[in-house]
Amino acid sequence: MHCSSPKMVCETKIVADEHDAIPGTKKDSIIVSSSQMWTSPSAPLNPEEEDKEDVVVSRRDSVFIREFELGDNVEVLRIFNEGIMERIPNTAFRGLRQQSNTQFLYALCTLMCFVMTKSLTLTCCAPFILMGARYYYSRTVIQNYLDYALNTDMADIEAYYMKPTGSCFWVAVLEGRVVGIVAAQGHEDDNTVELRRMSVDTHYRGKGIAKALGRRVLEFAVRNNYAAVVLGTTAVKMAAHKLYESLGFRLTSQSDDYRLPGMGRSLFERLFFQIRYSRYRLQLREE
Repeated sequence: MHCSSPKMVCETKIVADEHDAIPGTKKDSIIVSSSQMWTSPSAPLNPEEEDKEDVVVSRRDSVFIREFELGDNVEVLRIFNEGIMERIPNTAFRGLRQQSNTQFLYALCTLMCFVMTKSLTLTCCAPFILMGARYYYSRTVIQNYLDYALNTDMADIEAYYMKPTGSCFWVAVLEGRVVGIVAAQGHEDDNTVELRRMSVDTHYRGKGIAKALGRRVLEFAVRNNYAAVVLGTTAVKMAAHKLYESLGFRLTSQSDDYRLPGMGRSLFERLFFQIRYSRYRLQLREE
């Protein structure tokens, strides 16, 4: 049986960029061993000691990690919405570099255009038409995914993450403003907790906020006796993958044939929208 951690406010000094690895120290509530297993301190803290360690003197360059409150909803949805929508150009253009089969298919289409039309003008236009189609279908699919999320867990964060035992939702507050979000969803069947919905306001990236949010999930998992933390991501930017690796996660699988929730079965969607799905796992202890 897992139980939610006591409500607390954590202030974490922002000391590094998201790209940098921050090794565990004695000041962290969890440390990484050479085998990448996470362990909690040998002696558990009592509530008074825990509060003393989690609450730090306020500083301008510090970020508070606290549990979600109903008053945060507008800012949380704004950050989530912006984070999802920025995937459109990333998936349409940057993501193509990961799709070698699709690159070959588009090159073949361009060549066929020249063979059939004998027009250099139309042939030169073909790649732009293909990229335009990729952007259109990426926007369509990701917008459908956003609608799906806003009608499931993100429609009622309190009911989906805050009330169930073994799950939680946090916000990062910097200079009095919500600048980042992350969720943890417990899975009793395999004794894991899933890191979900991590996103940071675009104006506050590169300050280590995502790393602080990730650490909060890891601390939560240790305190609630989960065996591992898992996550799945369709992030195209390598910075996101480096962040997970710096926290101790290890890539377990990848799929280039992933279907986003809300995605249809249209042939054109399959032709112009492909996305790589990566699964990561951080083992906390052996079962």
